[in-house]
Amino acid sequence: MVRLLIKIAIFLGSAALGLWITSLLVRDFTLHLAGFLVAVVVFAIVQLVVDWIVRRFLRQNGPAVTAVAGVIAAFAALLIASLFPNGIVITTIVGWVFATLIVWIVTGLITWLAERFLLPKAGREGRRR
Repeated sequence: MVRLLIKIAIFLGSAALGLWITSLLVRDFTLHLAGFLVAVVVFAIVQLVVDWIVRRFLRQNGPAVTAVAGVIAAFAALLIASLFPNGIVITTIVGWVFATLIVWIVTGLITWLAERFLLPKAGREGRRR
């Protein structure tokens, strides 16, 4: 249960940072303060669900499939989050492409680093004596 709560916190934090950094780097991407929390929660939930699906069904197909699934998940999360009013607004196709790639890279990197350093490894406690 603690592991799940840490994972949820990681996804929320990486979504917040990913969306914020994207808003700084992509001109056609606007993140409204009023809808920031909703956008972060929606984005994190979509990412969490897609992460579970990818780990459950696609991981055995290799890292390339996992990477493609991650880009699709980032796009889907942006699309769903943009449907909520006063959250995310992306005005051009170029904005969608760059926003998807930047959010995917930032959230992926932050999530990987946070999971690596914050989540305990399974069986680690049993090896220490």
